[in-house]
Amino acid sequence: MKAHREIEEGEATGNLHFQNEAGTFSVSYRKALSHHMPDSHFHSTYEIYFLLSGNREFFIKDRTFVISEGDVVVISPNVLHRTTNTEMPEHERLIINIHPSHLITPDGSHKEILQPLFDNEYLIIHCPLQLRLTVEAIARSMIQESKERPPGFEMYTQTLVMQLLIVCCRHMKVNALEPSEQPSPMHERIFEIVRYINDHYPEQLTLQLLAEKFYISPYYLSRFFKEATGFTFVEYVNSVRIKEAKKLLEESSMKVQLIAKKVGFGSVTNFGRVFKAVTGNAPLFYRRGK
Repeated sequence: MKAHREIEEGEATGNLHFQNEAGTFSVSYRKALSHHMPDSHFHSTYEIYFLLSGNREFFIKDRTFVISEGDVVVISPNVLHRTTNTEMPEHERLIINIHPSHLITPDGSHKEILQPLFDNEYLIIHCPLQLRLTVEAIARSMIQESKERPPGFEMYTQTLVMQLLIVCCRHMKVNALEPSEQPSPMHERIFEIVRYINDHYPEQLTLQLLAEKFYISPYYLSRFFKEATGFTFVEYVNSVRIKEAKKLLEESSMKVQLIAKKVGFGSVTNFGRVFKAVTGNAPLFYRRGK
């Protein structure tokens, strides 16, 4: 997505979106009666999602979770995720996206306190009351700063993000990771298939082939895959392949044709079409500056 800076506010709900010109920091606040994310979603930034009210269903990497009012979700760069409605879709949430470079201190003192962040691809923090009050106060300050934009508001808001991450990581260090709810046997089978796709994305992957491999009918695989992940089977396979292609474009000098083949696309034309559909940009967009 082209880096830009903007503020959008809805008078009725107080919705807000700010993104800096470099595309390395953004704040998005929204109250919504319903919101079903239509597309796959991954970033080069950390995403911090704080749910102020309501419930949301989250698919992250290879698992689905239901998060509740007061929960914080932190997702590392380039981890595929999507949020969808629950039975009660009305919600209020704050999302911060921040590039890893903003979390680095000159003396490296951040590493120890933020270790849970660096050791995990995602964190789900179920905040006890005292932590929730602290996090909500920080979140409200971020929203206020981003609305009013006094001098230095971007830098100040980033310091608030660091405060939020520090209190969450302190909590994670003191409290062991809570076991997640056990999924149904069918959902567990779907998550096993998702993990297989994550590991074997360069290979030929079709609904029929995986249905046979995991002893499930194509009809039920298609149906339960969508139910468990929020993605259709093809959407998910394409998203994983494009995520890996984007990393290769940013981190290597490999030719586009070779990258397309390496991540599992038989046609460069199809690769370009799917890449733009998933990321909003042509592949060479991510070669700029190299």
